[in-house]
Amino acid sequence: MGFQLDNIQTVKKDQSKKASRTSFLQKEINLFSNSFSNKIKEDFYTELSVLLKAGITLKDGLELIEGALKKKPQKDKLNHISKAIVSGSSLSEAISHHKEFSEYEYYSLKIGEETGTLIEVTQQLGEFYARKNEQRRNLVSALTYPTIILATAVLVVVFMLNYVVPMFQDIFEQQKVELPAITKFIINCSEFLKSYGWLILLVLLILVGSRVFFNKKRWYKKIKDKIISKLPFIGDFVKTVYLSQFTQAVSLLTASKVPVVNSIQLVKQMINFYPLQNALASVEQEILKGKSLSDSLKQHKLFDDKMVALVKVAEETNQNEFIFQRLNAQYNTQVQQKSKLLSTLLEPVIIMIVGLLVGLILIAMYLPMFKLSSILG
Repeated sequence: MGFQLDNIQTVKKDQSKKASRTSFLQKEINLFSNSFSNKIKEDFYTELSVLLKAGITLKDGLELIEGALKKKPQKDKLNHISKAIVSGSSLSEAISHHKEFSEYEYYSLKIGEETGTLIEVTQQLGEFYARKNEQRRNLVSALTYPTIILATAVLVVVFMLNYVVPMFQDIFEQQKVELPAITKFIINCSEFLKSYGWLILLVLLILVGSRVFFNKKRWYKKIKDKIISKLPFIGDFVKTVYLSQFTQAVSLLTASKVPVVNSIQLVKQMINFYPLQNALASVEQEILKGKSLSDSLKQHKLFDDKMVALVKVAEETNQNEFIFQRLNAQYNTQVQQKSKLLSTLLEPVIIMIVGLLVGLILIAMYLPMFKLSSILG
């Protein structure tokens, strides 16, 4: 092997200590956006790979990519990286000083530099982010229409509780009609919404706004991911998305001849899903104790029997890269199928829920009207 991961980690720690001593005023602060998003990273690594393969130097390649960018924060970021490379730093060292780049990228590029496979690594990183962005688009596409329907449904119910129900309530009070339990319940909901609606809206806005800050908190991510993973169908879909990212990352690292334990360590740095992070931490400890990867994966429900069986075959035939590529292809297919199914299922379910709520309100309002008409008749 042409690299030592322990040495890489030591360098990373030294750089982190230097970064921590940087003046507060010199640090870049991006509270609400990432100047180097996954989409930008996809283009960056893909274009860099093409330029390096064409014989362009790393410095010139970065300058060409910088010139093609339109937004100033992104141009500044690449300009800082280019200057660091001119000063004698490697690409991995240059990006390590910028929080937009993950440790996974740092280690991958460092391995590429030390093994002479930087072109292949940048190409694989471009493919990794391309697949990740595609999965995100599938998820957004699957949830957009159901979200619009749900928002419309909420507005309809709020409108009825705020304006329709009070009209009927005035009639009932004037006629002194004895109200059924369901009507009393709907009227109480209407009064509660009229009294505390602004407070509910304020709490929702605070929750949405605070999500930006809480996302970095480990306890928040733990609770959020656990809740998401237990949601019917949605939880299974999200797990499949992250398993697809896991198999793709392991395939990339295996192609770079990274040992299994080190691959698990690096992927754990990249995955942003607590159940999978927790499982990988346990898998890492089991491998260090002498167990095989397949036996370590088998102990966690997150990894299905098919994956465990194929990994066992990979270990016996020394075909880890090929098997993980096949697993990644299978999970990608599942993600596409489940995203379409998710959209197909959510739409009628939400419409049915809306119909039930609207029907419940109308029944609650018309029951006393029938009783009133019989009395007047």
